[in-house]
Amino acid sequence: MEPGRLRLLGAAAVAALLVFGLLASWQMSERRDSTSAVIDGSQPLSMHAAQIYRSLADANTTAASGFLTGGNENQKIRDRYDQQIGLASESLSDAAANGRASDRARAKLSELTEQLPVYTGLVETARANNRQGLPVGGAYLRHADEMMREDLLPTAEKLYDAQSEQLNEEHESARSLPWLALLWGVAVLALLVWLQRRHFLRTNRVFNRGLVAATCAAALLLVWVLGSGLLAQHHLDEANRNGTLSLDRLNSALVAALKARGNEGMALVSRGAGDQYTSEYEKNMKDLAGSSPEDGDGGLLREAEQLADDEAGREPVRSALRNAGFWHYRNGEVRKREAGGEYSQAVAMVIGSRGTTGETFDKVNGGLSRAIKHEQTQFTTAAERGRNALDSLPVGAVVLVLVGAAGAVAGIGRRLAEYR
Repeated sequence: MEPGRLRLLGAAAVAALLVFGLLASWQMSERRDSTSAVIDGSQPLSMHAAQIYRSLADANTTAASGFLTGGNENQKIRDRYDQQIGLASESLSDAAANGRASDRARAKLSELTEQLPVYTGLVETARANNRQGLPVGGAYLRHADEMMREDLLPTAEKLYDAQSEQLNEEHESARSLPWLALLWGVAVLALLVWLQRRHFLRTNRVFNRGLVAATCAAALLLVWVLGSGLLAQHHLDEANRNGTLSLDRLNSALVAALKARGNEGMALVSRGAGDQYTSEYEKNMKDLAGSSPEDGDGGLLREAEQLADDEAGREPVRSALRNAGFWHYRNGEVRKREAGGEYSQAVAMVIGSRGTTGETFDKVNGGLSRAIKHEQTQFTTAAERGRNALDSLPVGAVVLVLVGAAGAVAGIGRRLAEYR
């Protein structure tokens, strides 16, 4: 009777160990793959989506600034417009080529690819008329601006939302603990401890070396699975906290700055009929730097500064916040000049190189761009640490359970030999 029971218990222990190893290997491989999907797929796609939005908004802003120079468009402004359109096109191509993009994201990419040439055609028509001094150029530019605001930017925003949703889903999948493997591991450990207690009660021998080896292998694997899971979770949460959330605020802040700059230019292009653009400018500045930008009392920039976890991340945001205040003050001076009939002087204060709103906008833009680059690096570093924590476990799990199974077979075999 006892030999039969021992064979049955030994087979159960070996089977339980093998299942534990397979579960641990499978679940940790899944989480490693999800982490890779975040690093190589959804996060780069989210970055491309943000770049598309920023480049489109920047191009629209630059087109309005270029129009203010009259027929002799500043070459620097022209080059910036071409650069931003090129960046948007490149990011569209890169995002479309990424095989991990969702169907929803691909639909938005297709829409943007179709809409962008129509927009650039309107801008070129506006420029051609502006060079000839024809007032209809302003109408074409307003049409292009309307298309950007009502079609391209909302589509780009939906693309960014789709990619952010995918990023969040894959992040949650990657950071989840392998509960099935952990619970099964606890059950296996309990079974092996019970077998040793049974062995002790029936033989009065404290240890069975084979069963001890099997128990140690199971315990080591259980601790490894739990420790690696918690370590990966910590690094992924760090990537989310110090990277994803910060990047979201920084991208939103840069978009608000670009919109404010575009509305500032369009208010002057409209020549006295720009109340709507002025109102939008104030809304954008409030989003960017709070209700009192000169004081830097809040807004997306303050949120981004609070989310940054080191001085390298905070310093460029503080710089952007200071310059947003200078920008808002100078814009007030621009409006006074325009209201006083000094249109040329108002334009010069917007598009000139020194002491202008353009100068402060460039500093806001530069600070935010540096901060975005820093947070992107932090995200990638933390996420890669999370993936590294899971790298060797799928193979290690198989090795450990094979050692454990061999120990269980040897331990039960030793007991069976006593009955021969």
